[in-house]
Amino acid sequence: MKTIYAAAALATLAVSAPAFAQQSSFAPISGYGTLGYSYLDNDGPSYGAVTGRLGARFGRYLGVEGELSGGLQGDTVSVNGVNVKTKANSQVAAYGVGFLPVSPNLDLIARVGYGDTDVKAKAPNISVAGGNSWNYGVGAQYLFDEKNGVRGDYTRYDYNDGGAANVWSVAYIRKF
Repeated sequence: MKTIYAAAALATLAVSAPAFAQQSSFAPISGYGTLGYSYLDNDGPSYGAVTGRLGARFGRYLGVEGELSGGLQGDTVSVNGVNVKTKANSQVAAYGVGFLPVSPNLDLIARVGYGDTDVKAKAPNISVAGGNSWNYGVGAQYLFDEKNGVRGDYTRYDYNDGGAANVWSVAYIRKF
């Protein structure tokens, strides 16, 4: 599993390397972190999660970020007439991120990456959607000052098994 994440991160870096090299002489590399809430609508069951991200921004337009979410609340779904309690235990992903500065304090964001969602079901012989996915999304971030701000985004998870999830997030962002 870790090999998949490493390969996805390396592929993102390899594809973006020429742009990083071009930008590095014009702007420094900066880091950021976010902490917030995500709502996962997982083709049936829905989950709430605390989501943290760490990222690096290479100049004004490109970056990478890692994401980790932990489930807060679960959901009950009916499978063949049986009520099944489910919960998203965790979600991890790596992304390549594009930034479009609209003003000194406002950026539009687009991101694409690969992740894994671990979903737990409390019923024998029942499985629910989750697993490896290709993820893509859009959002915006607004900085109140040079270091602090808010971020909102939407991400679509397309699971390798054919399922999908829509994820909406809102978070505090801190640049460092």
